[in-house]
Amino acid sequence: MEHRRLRFALFGNVYQTKKSASIQKVLACLSQRGAEVLVDQEYYQFLTEDQKLDVNAAKIFTDDDFDADIVISMGGDGTFLKAASRVRQKMIPILGINMGRLGFLADISPNDIEKCLDAIYEEDYSIENRALIQVTTDGEPLEGYNCALNDVAILKRDTASMISIRASINGDYLTTYQADGLVISSPTGSTAYSLSNGGPIIVPGTKVISMTAVAPHSMNIRPIVLADSSEITLTVESRSHNFLIAIDGRSEKCKEGTKLTLRRAPYDVKVVKRSDQRYFNTLREKMMWGIDVR
Repeated sequence: MEHRRLRFALFGNVYQTKKSASIQKVLACLSQRGAEVLVDQEYYQFLTEDQKLDVNAAKIFTDDDFDADIVISMGGDGTFLKAASRVRQKMIPILGINMGRLGFLADISPNDIEKCLDAIYEEDYSIENRALIQVTTDGEPLEGYNCALNDVAILKRDTASMISIRASINGDYLTTYQADGLVISSPTGSTAYSLSNGGPIIVPGTKVISMTAVAPHSMNIRPIVLADSSEITLTVESRSHNFLIAIDGRSEKCKEGTKLTLRRAPYDVKVVKRSDQRYFNTLREKMMWGIDVR
């Protein structure tokens, strides 16, 4: 069967040193199919210098200097988030190949690579659109990428006591959180940091955003779920006069009094899903539901 020539951009986790067999498998499968392979520079160096692999790359790229039919993220969900922050508004679908434990985003195991690539060439896959949360500030702009696929966390700095976060929704005052922080999460991020703070599990595709306090001072503060068309504005007061904002875990220092505006980004992240990958299967497995622990 004559395949069309597809172009893949490869990102990967440079800390997973024992996974070179899986990487070799992916590279071999791509080369068998005559794919054009572009590799992120940092990952390319890791593969060629650290792992001593022979990588036949059509191009080695940095930043957002790439274009492809599909992006492949080799690693866990963290690697997938990083790849998404490089794809940005290119709208290139991302395939997550999981090099360790099953992830929600990286849900293809290395053993399934061949089947998965066959499915891609046969166009037997679906694309899920995942909403991003975009953050803008009224002060100095944020240094890094200002959109989160998982979550935006407003956090106190190590030495600080708790911070005060004044929250308004669409211009209406909601409450002032006295807490160690506040996690604003997309459905995709609801099974991450938000969940560990008691936030709800939100099925992807649901058009909502959740806000969950981190160690709130008051016991009657509860997570709240909002329509993702809402505009959330936050201002923070802190004894240390600054605080941290973490966007998908990349944290930056922010000055007290900075007004943050959060809303759904104007574009989504596209996630490649094999036709037989089911969210609830992954959820059950990750949450260990139905396993008798007695």
